Parts: sequence; structure tokens; C-alpha cells
Amino acid sequence: MQIKELTNEEFQTFTDNYPISSVFQTPEYAMVMNKQNYDTFYLGMVDDYGNIVAASLILVELLGKFQYAYAPRGYLLDYQNEELVKVFTKQIKKFLSSKNIMAIKICPMIVRSIARKEGKEKTAIEAYEKTYQMLKKMNYYHLGYNHFFEAFKPRFEAVIDLDPNVSQMFQKIRKEFRTKIRMSDRNGVRIYRGASENLSFFYQMTKEKYARDQKYFQEVLDQYGKRNMVDIYFALLDTKHFLVNAQKALQKQSIATNKITEIIFKNRGKASNRLIARKIVEDNKLQEKKRELVYATNLLNRHPEGIILACSMVVKQRGEAYLLMDGYDQKYKRLNAKHLLIWKLMEKYASEGYKVFNLGGIADPSNPGNYKGLNDFRLGFGAVAKEYIGDLEYVTSKPLYMMYRNTSPFRSKKKS
Repeated sequence: MQIKELTNEEFQTFTDNYPISSVFQTPEYAMVMNKQNYDTFYLGMVDDYGNIVAASLILVELLGKFQYAYAPRGYLLDYQNEELVKVFTKQIKKFLSSKNIMAIKICPMIVRSIARKEGKEKTAIEAYEKTYQMLKKMNYYHLGYNHFFEAFKPRFEAVIDLDPNVSQMFQKIRKEFRTKIRMSDRNGVRIYRGASENLSFFYQMTKEKYARDQKYFQEVLDQYGKRNMVDIYFALLDTKHFLVNAQKALQKQSIATNKITEIIFKNRGKASNRLIARKIVEDNKLQEKKRELVYATNLLNRHPEGIILACSMVVKQRGEAYLLMDGYDQKYKRLNAKHLLIWKLMEKYASEGYKVFNLGGIADPSNPGNYKGLNDFRLGFGAVAKEYIGDLEYVTSKPLYMMYRNTSPFRSKKKS
């Protein structure tokens, strides 16, 4: 077997048919990262019959005068096949060193554990330790089991197994979320598909969350859009509907409040503490509905055309839909538009035959730190928490790598 550079078409054919896949191991992602100051190329391992048995997109970053490579989400190969991994590693070292690339970092989709019940029930993967030790033996240096987002790609992801039985899938969502989804729909939040002309607004809503410029967003749309692999969706509040619903809710609550008031009046002097406590509750609800009506009226006056509350960008590859970027307007958090948006996307992709909806990175469920809110949201949709191996570094040119490491204090001082 030997390694060779693949053409765009060869790599695309391989990724479209190989059992392992990732939206980050595609020609589309290569073109996106080309515009983010990375050189890119594809490597493939070819057997004696000319069949490609393993491959990888390689990103190359220039660090001063040194070159460093990345394989986003790792090589596309069977990590259970030790001989294949060994040969591919040997060949990739030879190839990259010939290009004066000092090292490569990979973050493969080798699953260490899967946690269900919103991260509470953790199951270790039996084959993991053997694979881990094999890679260490081959001189891959493991960069540690980070808890947050220190790795090249998230070490933990929230992954939903989509179910064509929508009712059954809905019941797996946290009860509190199901209530928020129904409420958001009742209040007039509607989901619309976006287009390229909406990109500027999408960027404004998400730019604080992602360290990317608008050109990156445009490249994602342009490149993945060539093969219909990307969707943009917005959650928009129909302010007229919201006002009508607020009026109905106030009317309904007024009837309930008047009813308890009549009961107490008929039993004046004999009303129990329970009835009085109930009236206080109903009175408070009435005041809340009145405030909601004022709020809805003001929103309609200011935004008769509606308000965009949340957005998402999803990249699709084969059976997986991947939530690449999303955001929401925190001023309208109470309307729960993001909950409805995620649910509607789950419905959509399940009905189209997708098997998995990957909601993207989360923190370690056992130690979420400041990311507890993110974890609670993404895992609350019935997702499992997949834990991957994390980043591994492999030195391809020891002289260049040592030179880079030895000069790093000087480069840091110059940069500072």
C-alpha cells in the first residue's frame, strides 16, 4: 500500500461512500478553510488494486516559518485495523516530512463513552482502551482529557438519534422543554428557511458566539451550498398572532379569576383559607396576563412585520445533520424560540430520512463548569453525550519540531 495526494473528485467519491464520515472531512470544508489562511490537500492510502482504503483532509497552518498540519475529526480509516493505522501513520509521516511539515494534530471520532439521561448514565466503550494504547505505542502524543473547549474540535458532542415516529421522539425531550415548545408555537413563533441574502442578519445574531468573520459564514453557504448540504433557518415571531394570543389568554384568565371571586362572595364570612389562597394565585395570574398583553401590544407597534428571534445553520452529510452555528436574541429569551427551532429541525430531518442530528459541542457532563446552561439546553432534547478521545499530536519531522519548540519563547516575546 502507498499514500498519494488525491484529487478533489477522488476524495469526494471516497467520503461519499466510506462508512466513517464527518462534515469536517469534506472537499467543502477544505474550500472554506482555504479562505481562512490554511493550505489544504487530500491524502489517500491506496491498496495493490488501486482502491482507496483510508484518506484524510489535511489543513496546514503557517506558524512563523514553521508548518503545522491538522486532520479535522481525524483520519477516515478503520481504527480497529491496527496494521492499516500503522502503515497509514508511517506513510503520512514520510509524506508530511517531505513537505517540511513538523507535526500533525488529529481529533478522531474514537468514542470513549456515551452518556444518556442528560449525561447522568455513562457507558464506557470496551474497545476504546485498546485503540488508545495502540495510538500511544505508535508515538501519538495524547494532549489530555480536557473538560471544556480546549481541543481542536469539541471532545464532547450532544447527538440526537432521530426517530421517524415524531410523537415518540417528542416524548424523549425534557418535560420542561416540551412545555416551552408548545408555548412558543402558541405565541406565534414560526420557522422559516433563510437564504444567502439573510446572511448579514445571521452574522449579526451570532458573531459574539463564534470567532469568525462574515466571510467565513458566506464561504460555508457557498461551498456546502453547491451540493445542497447546508440550510439556514430563522425563528420569527408573528407579532399580530402574539397579540391575539395574549388577548385570548387574558380573557380566559379573567373568567377564571371572576369565578373564584364569585365563589368567595357567595361564601363571604365563611371563605376558607384555601379559597383565599387560590384567589391570590388567580389574581397574580391575571396581573401577569395583563402585563403580557401590554408587552405584546408594544411589540406589534414597534415590529408590525415580526421579529427574528433565533437562527441556525445546519450542514448535512449523508445520514447526519450537523448544527454548525446557531444564535438567538437574548432580549426575547422568554419566548423560547430556540427551543421551537431545534424541535422543528428535529422533525424536518427525521422526516427526510436523516438518522442523526448532531447539536455540536458541549462541555464534560460530569464537569460542565460555566457551560452548564449550554449542556442543559442541548442534552435536554433527548441527546446523548458522546465523549471522544480528544487531540493527539504526531511529530513528522523531529528536527523541525524541536527547532520550533526551542524558539517558542523568542516568538512569544516578539509577539507580545
